[in-house]
Amino acid sequence: MTRTGGPLAGVKVVELAGIGPAPFCAMLLADLGADVVRVDRPTASGGEGDLLNRGKRSVQVDLKHERGAEAVLALVERADVLLEGLRPGVTERLGVGPEQCWAVNPKLVYGRMTGWGQQGPLAPTAGHDIDYIALTGMLHAIGRAGGPPQVPANLLGDFGGGAMYLAVGVLAALLEARVSGRGQVVDAAIVDGAAHLGAMLFGFLGTGGWKTERGTNLLDTGAPYYDVYETADGEYMSVGALEPQFYAELLERLGLAGAVPDRDDPANWPRLREIFAETFRQRTRQEWTEVFDGSDACVAPVLSMTEAEAHPHVSARETLVRRDGVLQPAPAPRFSRTPNPEPGPVATPGSHTEAVVQDWKVPQDLLDSGAFGPKR
Repeated sequence: MTRTGGPLAGVKVVELAGIGPAPFCAMLLADLGADVVRVDRPTASGGEGDLLNRGKRSVQVDLKHERGAEAVLALVERADVLLEGLRPGVTERLGVGPEQCWAVNPKLVYGRMTGWGQQGPLAPTAGHDIDYIALTGMLHAIGRAGGPPQVPANLLGDFGGGAMYLAVGVLAALLEARVSGRGQVVDAAIVDGAAHLGAMLFGFLGTGGWKTERGTNLLDTGAPYYDVYETADGEYMSVGALEPQFYAELLERLGLAGAVPDRDDPANWPRLREIFAETFRQRTRQEWTEVFDGSDACVAPVLSMTEAEAHPHVSARETLVRRDGVLQPAPAPRFSRTPNPEPGPVATPGSHTEAVVQDWKVPQDLLDSGAFGPKR
């Protein structure tokens, strides 16, 4: 039988509103079917275009109100998870730290998302994605030979090393809590997660298979058969023909079989790169896309975010969807028996206060007290 609502249907999550990785983690849990209630500040407004708030519900709580912390704890009492992305010690001062939450719900999983972590010399200081990946060696590793490090937007730090590790940690702690009956803190630090993502590269480094000079290695554009090449119309094609059989097909489709130097000798890489560059400049991106369509040459067109929607594979899988006219990624991963719900609408601050108070059985007097802000 197929059960609707996603694999996390029935899981209740309280999210203390923030920016970046913690909201992304909460969105991911909502995509998987969890009931996520975002606690916004009384002054919060807008948010209609922020996809990280899709599929959630929002209440506004004044934590400076005499019963503000009590209002959050009333939600915590019925929650499975709390997520927060504030500096270390802030939630304790607000009256909703781990110990305060466990006093009303010992099984609560308390997910903490920071850049530097809860301890360490930099823990109390500010930072952003770029700083965290810089300190781990990951930013240094990205870029072309002779050039500066290249910034991968905030995908590697905030979302790869941050939000995804928080999600894994929270789900692991949820499983453990069902056995032990006790919650725990999940200390998800972007600096830790970003370093962990580099496990394979650190392994290569330790065995001499990776050099610290950018753009000289197999996977960092050092190898000419793992790179991007400009086409006749100023667009680009990606090439990732690592294995010999895929490389052979690449050469065949390029019309270069038997006409290039041995790729196994790095001394030949500069000339090989020149040949590939000259060849790709002879046709447009669309023409090369047709040449490599359906092949095992590991070649694909480099598409913009808006172009990607129309690609036959992306379209067939509905990897990108439109909801309320907004292009956005569909929930991932996919499940055979408990399919994810469609992406829900973006929650605006305070728009679900009365419904959440009723659904989560929060005492009515807390709503009447003004801790949740004025009634709508």
